[in-house]
Amino acid sequence: MAAPKPRLHFLIWLLAGAALLYSAGFVLFAQSLPRQPAKLDHPDAIVALTGGGARLNAAVALFEKGVGKRLRSSGVNSTTTKAELRPLVHGGPRFDCCADLGFSAANTHGNAAEAAAWAKRYHFHRLVIVTASYHMPRSLTDFAAAMPNVKLEPWPVEPDGINLGHWWRDPHTLKLLQSEYLKYLASVALTHVVSEKTGDALDRSIAGSKARSASHGGNS
Repeated sequence: MAAPKPRLHFLIWLLAGAALLYSAGFVLFAQSLPRQPAKLDHPDAIVALTGGGARLNAAVALFEKGVGKRLRSSGVNSTTTKAELRPLVHGGPRFDCCADLGFSAANTHGNAAEAAAWAKRYHFHRLVIVTASYHMPRSLTDFAAAMPNVKLEPWPVEPDGINLGHWWRDPHTLKLLQSEYLKYLASVALTHVVSEKTGDALDRSIAGSKARSASHGGNS
């Protein structure tokens, strides 16, 4: 039997290296999911991402305790009213006066864009982000890209039915984390590409401005 060609050898090693790198990254991702902090650093407001009742319940509980000036629930079903939502999330006086519902976001990227516009409107510079712990890395990536000058503090929620303590033993949790890890990698890659394009466009704009300025100066 003929020995594999050098190119095939290289391809096999490349695939094996990629699989090893992916596996190591996934384990690191699963093992380093954020935990709830002992305290928050005087945030201006709270943003809760929909996708499970536990997220909004946790956000409202924080808000009713006096955390933040306003609460934003992003990705709410367009048919849901604030009056309907109030008893479901145990809202109180602060929920009545200072909670805002966002209906336009259909995904995490949309959550980030919606929250960025809201934060800009109210001049908020410190936000608590409330979402599921496995969803937090991707959320922080998208939110940081949408509002780079805003400090983000994670408040992860452990959803029911997910065994993060022994994720490798639970097929459902393992599948969920694998899916989220792939989405996280895609988000990081997309954010990097968009950031590079924005930086290149800014460089070209600055270079063009300098050239025009030099031209005007030469003609004067």
